Amino acid sequence: MAMSSGGNSGGPMSEINVTPLVDVMLVLLIIFMITAPLMSHKVQIDLPKANPNVKDDTPVEPMDLAVKPDGTYFLNDGEVSEAELKAQFAVAAAKSPQPELQIRADRTTEYKVVKKILGDAKDAGMVHVGFMSTGKE
Repeated sequence: MAMSSGGNSGGPMSEINVTPLVDVMLVLLIIFMITAPLMSHKVQIDLPKANPNVKDDTPVEPMDLAVKPDGTYFLNDGEVSEAELKAQFAVAAAKSPQPELQIRADRTTEYKVVKKILGDAKDAGMVHVGFMSTGKE
């Protein structure tokens, strides 16, 4: 039997190479040293204090839009034209908080009519849009 001169008989290596770890740590140290002065702002201002206990619980009345199969629009149970509807969208989009647009379209209404309404609402800046439906039939 020949003895190996290194004393290592092919088992797992017990020494850990720490050089890559030291290299990474030095790079991180340099990055933190460069970015630390940038984290302080030159212009000092007096920021307002946030009060998490104040809640605005005023309910916002949603906009109810009914669409008939012939393409007529009823906004909050009143008939409106397409131009009036676009104007109402613009007014509602400017409100804070913005009301939700709830669309109730007849099941036989063509999709292109609903798609046009969605496009007009998006162009006006409406972000809260929902579709109303009945339950199980």
